[in-house]
Amino acid sequence: MRYGIFGGTFDPPHIGHLILAAEACSQMSLDRILWVLTPYPPHKARQKITPLEHRLEMLQAAIGNDPLFEVCRVDIDRPAPHYAVDTVNILHQLFPKAVLIYLMGGDSLADLPTWHTPESFLAAVDGLGVMLRPGRQVDLEALEKILPGVAEKAQILHAPLIEISSSQLRQRINQGLPYRYFFSEMVYDLIREKGLYLD
Repeated sequence: MRYGIFGGTFDPPHIGHLILAAEACSQMSLDRILWVLTPYPPHKARQKITPLEHRLEMLQAAIGNDPLFEVCRVDIDRPAPHYAVDTVNILHQLFPKAVLIYLMGGDSLADLPTWHTPESFLAAVDGLGVMLRPGRQVDLEALEKILPGVAEKAQILHAPLIEISSSQLRQRINQGLPYRYFFSEMVYDLIREKGLYLD
C-alpha cells in the first residue's frame, strides 16, 4: 500500500486541499490519503487556532465518503508536541509494510531545514509530494546542499494552481467577502451555522 500523509491544521479545509490530495493520489499512485489533523502545531504556538472539535468536524465533512480519503487520529490521540518526524514513525509502526509519502507545499519544503530533526524526518519518509504555489519555485539544488537526500525524495506535483490559503479564507469570512465556492457545501454550512472566523 502507498499512503499519502497530508498533515495540517486545516483551519479551515478548502477545495485547494482536496485538489492537492486528488492530484497526489493520481500522480504518485497512492492508494489512500491519511489526513492528519494537527491539534496544536508547534510552529503556530502564538496564533489563534479554531478549537479542535470544529476543525475535525469540518475535515470529516470535507472528505465526505471518498474511499481514497481517511481522517487519521495519530496526532489527535497523543500528547503534544506534534512533530512530523514522530507522526511518520508512528505511522510506520501502524502500517509496517506501507510506503509513506508526505505531502507538503513548496513553502514547507523550503523551510524543511528548520523543522524538528529534519534529517530524521527525511530518513523516515519514503517520498515527498510537493505542491508549489502559483509563481513560486523551490531551489532543490540549494536545498540538497543543506539537507542531502531531499532532491531524490521530492516529487513536484502538477495540478491546477489555485491561489487560496486557509489564512486568506479566514480573512475573507471575517471581512464579509464571498467565500461560498471555496468550500464543499457541508463545510460551508458548518462555517455559517457555527459562526466560525467572525470576530
